[in-house]
Amino acid sequence: MSIATSVAPPSLSYELYPPASRDASESVFSTIAALESTDPDYVSVTYSGSPTRRAASLELIDHLIRDTRLRPLAHLTCVGESRESLQNLVRHFISLGVRGVLALRGDLPTKSDEWRGEFPFARYLIELIREVEAEHSAALAGGRLGVGVAAYPIRHPESPSFDHDIEVLLAKERSGANYAITQVYFQASEYTNLVESAQRAGVTIPIIPGVIPLNSLKRLNRLASMTGVCPDPELAHALETADSEAERHRIGVAAAVNLARRAFDDGAPGVHLYTFNDHRGSLDVVEQLELPRTRAKVTRTWATRAVA
Repeated sequence: MSIATSVAPPSLSYELYPPASRDASESVFSTIAALESTDPDYVSVTYSGSPTRRAASLELIDHLIRDTRLRPLAHLTCVGESRESLQNLVRHFISLGVRGVLALRGDLPTKSDEWRGEFPFARYLIELIREVEAEHSAALAGGRLGVGVAAYPIRHPESPSFDHDIEVLLAKERSGANYAITQVYFQASEYTNLVESAQRAGVTIPIIPGVIPLNSLKRLNRLASMTGVCPDPELAHALETADSEAERHRIGVAAAVNLARRAFDDGAPGVHLYTFNDHRGSLDVVEQLELPRTRAKVTRTWATRAVA
């Protein structure tokens, strides 16, 4: 399946997380160089964990802005943060040249007596981002920050219901969110149901499917543990019984391509690929979706018309 070029080309984006060691740094820099060749719209950078990991996120964002052509989407979580610290972080993002923020609540502390921060929900963080944005209109040349949020194709583990998740998404839009990126999911129908339910509730922002090419059962189970999303039993069985690394790679890519294609059939405006800092599977997904050639063709057409 190739994507039609008569309309705006689908967005393409990836997620990276900051390296935790010198060896990991070399790996992520290699991945960045590989992803850059596909000309994505943006690359999101996770922001969570210890102060050291958070500092590494800021360093990675700075590297993307200074040394690459990639546009970073900076994750920002409000758990464990004060209003003042969040204001300072948004100001720092703007000063670095960041023009997109993914506003997230973040994972709650595991200890009951640990401080959860001043903002219990992401919608308050979105409002704060807009407040800081208004103070820096000159630095932003009168423009705005693009603010993304998370959407959940299946019920959030802490939510009372899927319908409640939809109401939360609507509240995020009303607070100033521009678009949403989904949590990982494994059944194509889950994205369809999310979009249809959101639209019925009045959500109008684009909802971008987030998919990941998984090449190991261990990583699949780890992802399920991290997100609370039950792994697809057919995918798990296929990965477990595959007789080679190459076969597991093929299985993971095929599953991700299928999810993306089905999402495009449902009108998805683009695709967001969770890379686990490994570009090989994501590049194969993009190639099979024919995104690089489609995007390049549209760009050349626009350029020709612009100088005519």
